[in-house]
Amino acid sequence: MTGWRMRQAWCFAAVLASLLLAGGCRGRKYENPITKDTQQPDKVLFDKAIRDIEKGRYEVARLTLNTLMNTYDTSEYLAKAKLAIADSWMREGGSHALAQAEAEYKDFILFYPTLEESAEAQMKICEIHYRQMEKPDRDATHALRAEEECRQVLTQFPNSRFAPIAAQKLREIQEVLSEGEYRVGAFYHQKGSLGAASNRLQALTDHYPLYSGADQALWRLGDSYLRMGPRFRQKGIAAYQRIVREYPLSPLVDQAKKKLEEMEADIPEPDPVAYARMKYELENATKKSLWAKMWGPFSKSPDVSRAARSGQPAMERLRPTIPPTVPVAAGGEGGVTDVTISTEVPASSTALDRLPDARQSSQQGGAPAAAAKPEGAAPQQEAQQPAPKQPGKNSKNGRAPKQQKQNSREKK
Repeated sequence: MTGWRMRQAWCFAAVLASLLLAGGCRGRKYENPITKDTQQPDKVLFDKAIRDIEKGRYEVARLTLNTLMNTYDTSEYLAKAKLAIADSWMREGGSHALAQAEAEYKDFILFYPTLEESAEAQMKICEIHYRQMEKPDRDATHALRAEEECRQVLTQFPNSRFAPIAAQKLREIQEVLSEGEYRVGAFYHQKGSLGAASNRLQALTDHYPLYSGADQALWRLGDSYLRMGPRFRQKGIAAYQRIVREYPLSPLVDQAKKKLEEMEADIPEPDPVAYARMKYELENATKKSLWAKMWGPFSKSPDVSRAARSGQPAMERLRPTIPPTVPVAAGGEGGVTDVTISTEVPASSTALDRLPDARQSSQQGGAPAAAAKPEGAAPQQEAQQPAPKQPGKNSKNGRAPKQQKQNSREKK
């Protein structure tokens, strides 16, 4: 009986969640209403479209807004109407509607880059991909797009009211990306692929220092370096020293100090700024609700409750790095990564460089045809002069034997 009641409760919760997701946007007040009370035709059309959006009649609202834009091309509500079309697509939901909403928001930013609503449009593009993010062990396409779009809010609209919101969104997105990188590095470390593990974990800890599991990543990084041989001993020491210095409230600090004592390495002092940041994060940590714990395994959305609440997020995308086991080129730390092309033709005396068709030298008996060319001759003159004929072994006056017989017959 208890099991049957449990199954019934799960079914009821699933139905309730689906109903909330399906009708969550209907009946909700529109974000940017125009409260100016006038009876102008364009204002009447706009108000009607807003009412349709609030009641979930998105297609009717878009037809009304398009009528407004096509009929009153000088209306003061033109920008609001274009933004409302994008909002209607976003409220409608679904992959197709969200793609249409993103395109409409980008068009709005292109046409009205100086309006305050452009920052809001860019923020909503970030939210479109933020909603479609998946867990760290799944496809990271939307997480990478969300990171790029939220970073665009901070770079293009740094003084807007959406900048702090975008910064927090960016920390949560980078928490998901960092967790994905850490799982890959931990897998390599567990399987014994120490070069691949150190490569992943080193790039992770350097690029995303705000990651909640950065201390665990540094612990595995130090162990990987020490197991790779004495050549990487100093890098392993540096990883343990970073735990003590940059994550002083981590539960791994005592173990890191013990490791450093065993290796007779210096134990650094904790960084006061890092100490204050970690203390703030622990005091303002978000606790997961009972519903989140119960619904979490069945949701495709990632858990961002452990994301940082302070600190500057990374403003560049994580790039692939060179594994430490790859030999370093002589005279450089990271080897040769750039290739340049020179269009200058080096001076040479070979027939391939001086003749328009170097095959002439091979067709004339194997001797290079330009061997008798005077120095300093113009290239065009050389091309016009025919190659000298090579006389045969039994020739007379420079003529071949067959040509001499033919001339004697003509004389007779």
